[in-house]
Formats: sequence, structure tokens, C-alpha cells
Amino acid sequence: MRGKVSTFCRRLLALEDTPERIALAFSLGVFLAFSPLLGLHTFLGLACTFLFGLNRYALFLGIFINNPWTLVPIYSAGTYLGGLFVGFPSLPALPDFHLRALWSSQFWIQLAGQWQILKPMMLGSTILAVVAGIFAYVAVLHLIRQRRKRTVEV
Repeated sequence: MRGKVSTFCRRLLALEDTPERIALAFSLGVFLAFSPLLGLHTFLGLACTFLFGLNRYALFLGIFINNPWTLVPIYSAGTYLGGLFVGFPSLPALPDFHLRALWSSQFWIQLAGQWQILKPMMLGSTILAVVAGIFAYVAVLHLIRQRRKRTVEV
């Protein structure tokens, strides 16, 4: 895992573009990864690269922070955060959840009937998306500038 993160960072920092544009593309990808628009991340990212001329690689590195291994923790944290603002729902029963269920329309139909859980999830995920996007922009911009500064000095 450490090797993959290292490779990811090296590739992101080596992209040929201005630091601000790379950081913007990556942070927009992170924003989309944390957004409550589950299932639309890739499509929205692709649309953003064409509409705004952003670096596709940086944007998709940000989007793919949300993957099958991180999906449940991201949306659980978003739902919890939203619950702090709008209250925690008392639900009679949630639909059976397993990773394969995410691709089943029946799961989403059952979940949509549970607006009490969608409301905090939508709010909390949106808050997390904004915070994570801002943090990603600042962090990546700083890292790229530091690396380029070191490269020029050497």
C-alpha cells in the first residue's frame, strides 16, 4: 500500500502543468469523490476535464480516492456528520447492505424510501466534499511548489 501511495504522489507531482491547475484538478476530483452524487463521479469528472480544460490525470487521481475500499467509510462519516446537524434518524430497518447491493436498483429504491437517512448523508457528504476539496488544493499546491523549488535548487 505504501508503494502505491508513493507512486501516486510521484506521478501527481511530476505532471506538466502549473501547480495551481494541477492542485485545482486534483481538489475538484477529491470534491467529487466525497460528494453525495454516488455513481456520477466519473462522468462528472470527465465532463469537468472537457469543460474547464483541467488535467485529466490529476482530476481522476482525486476522484478515485473513492473506491470500493473507501466508499463505506466516506459515506458513513458523511452521514454521521450530517446527523450532527439535522439529527440522527430512527429507522425501522435499512435494506440489507453488502458491496454487491450498491449495483442493485432494488437497494437504491429501498434506500430512497428512507429519506431520513438520505438527508444527513447528503448534507454531511457535501460538507466533507467541500472541506476535503479545500484541504486537497492547499496540500497538493504546497507539495508541488516545494518539489519544484527543490528541483530548481539542485
